[in-house]
Amino acid sequence: MRMKKRWTFALVAALVLTMMLGGSVFAFTDIQDDPNAADINALRQSGVVNGVTAELFAPKGKVTMAQGVAMLVKAFDLNIAHMTFIKEPKASDYFTTIPDDAWYAQAFLYAQLNGLPLAKDVDPAQRLTKEQFADLLFHAITAKGDYAFIEMWVMLKDEKDVNPDYMGSIQKLLVAKIAELDEGRFHPKSEITRSEAARLVHKAVQFVKKTEPLPKPPVEEPNIALSVAKVNDEVNKVTLTWGEMPNPGYRITVSNIEFTNGGEAVISYVLHEPEPGKMYPQVVTEAKVDTFVAASYKPVLKRAAD
Repeated sequence: MRMKKRWTFALVAALVLTMMLGGSVFAFTDIQDDPNAADINALRQSGVVNGVTAELFAPKGKVTMAQGVAMLVKAFDLNIAHMTFIKEPKASDYFTTIPDDAWYAQAFLYAQLNGLPLAKDVDPAQRLTKEQFADLLFHAITAKGDYAFIEMWVMLKDEKDVNPDYMGSIQKLLVAKIAELDEGRFHPKSEITRSEAARLVHKAVQFVKKTEPLPKPPVEEPNIALSVAKVNDEVNKVTLTWGEMPNPGYRITVSNIEFTNGGEAVISYVLHEPEPGKMYPQVVTEAKVDTFVAASYKPVLKRAAD
């Protein structure tokens, strides 16, 4: 009897721990017969989707613009950590219909700044059609990198019903096996369900994880102008100019000067961009720096490692 009690206690403790860690034992109770249950549970485990209650997902429910945008931003971790702003950006800077205190305001802001096509007067309560969601989804994918897609055209029996502005995105999703046709039809004007959206998002996330993006093109070297002005017979003033910049966060500094036996003064310079998260006045400034070298040396520029 004592052994049985110990086993019962251990089992209960394990179940409680699983629930606390977000395990799949206590999944949504209304998706057992849903064909996309695995995709829904995978997104639930990763914190991308929530239910309408703790136990119900409502797989046949429709997806609003606010819900769709929030799902994509969270699924693809779209953020603005890599961007620099003169002032703190707000949703109201870009949209006339998104209050800054709305639960979805940050999602719309991040989506906008990561290239998702959202109208200035977007309606957050609008129900998304399959073609609209597909277009937003494709732009969320490309926000993570530039991916190569096979150049082919997938025939749709309902092609005439597709908005031409969305066709490119739909074709790419079909070619990548992220989206599928229903007996040759895409049903572009049908309102997408929560279940269908979850399947598309999960497959897209897997595509991004498994697919290597195309390498970024090499960054062009900046054109640094060099000018020399005589100070006296022994010394020259050398000025390095990066050009006009939108704020004082862009700077150029001299890190080292090496004098060679060949009569050159090799001036190593460093380019500085605005620090992330730091606010700068919106003032056009000229990024330049002066240094001094012996008149007997010829100044030569070299970009130092940043």
